[in-house]
Amino acid sequence: MSWFHCMAPRPEAAIRLFCFAHAGGAASAYRLWHRAVPPEVEVQAVQYPGRADRLREPLVDDAHRLADLIAEAMRPLLDRPAVLFGHSMGSLLAYETALRIRPAHLVVSGRQAAHVARPGTVHTGTDDDLAAELLRLGGTGTELLDDPEMRAYVLPTVRGDYRLAETYRSRPAEPLDCPITAIIGDRDPTVNPTNARRWAELTRGDFNLHVLPGDHFYLAGRHTEVIDLILSAVGRPVTS
Repeated sequence: MSWFHCMAPRPEAAIRLFCFAHAGGAASAYRLWHRAVPPEVEVQAVQYPGRADRLREPLVDDAHRLADLIAEAMRPLLDRPAVLFGHSMGSLLAYETALRIRPAHLVVSGRQAAHVARPGTVHTGTDDDLAAELLRLGGTGTELLDDPEMRAYVLPTVRGDYRLAETYRSRPAEPLDCPITAIIGDRDPTVNPTNARRWAELTRGDFNLHVLPGDHFYLAGRHTEVIDLILSAVGRPVTS
């Protein structure tokens, strides 16, 4: 099994950028990112169990347990500074992993602060309820969800991930020492600037918030802009 997918290994890279996908997502969400970063940055996309090439492995629907596993697998790759980026559910996992490895920078996207509880019951609903939630957020096309085979393939993974996100509760922990950068879409129904700013309470380092045009999945059409924000935050030349 492989916890990380790296489309362009860069042994001489100065930093490693670890990317955590949203609920139902996989490492493939970041398959193009290596083309948009400079040579001194190596992109490592986290592959959660239960999807893609890890489809036969059981899902892990507890964020604390999954972060333990990711952090342990990540340790051999921490021979240079690590930057963690997560979108939506991935923000929770990036934060929990950051507590375990203490990275150089944490970038969270499309998610209110981890210690602001956001309980939910989507994971206990019917498949139609789950599909409706995905359509509301704009992350999955109608054609995909109307295909019975694709629904049978996608929805169990999405349900497990929603269970992880909706039952997650942060535990008391020392604040991070690294800076945190938060990025949200201005039409995201799940997060707003007020609760996104509360990420600042989880670090002794600097905090910055960026609000970009778009909904919960604003990232899909703006990944180069997001990468430039990350590069700027960690003091690397932007690509544009």
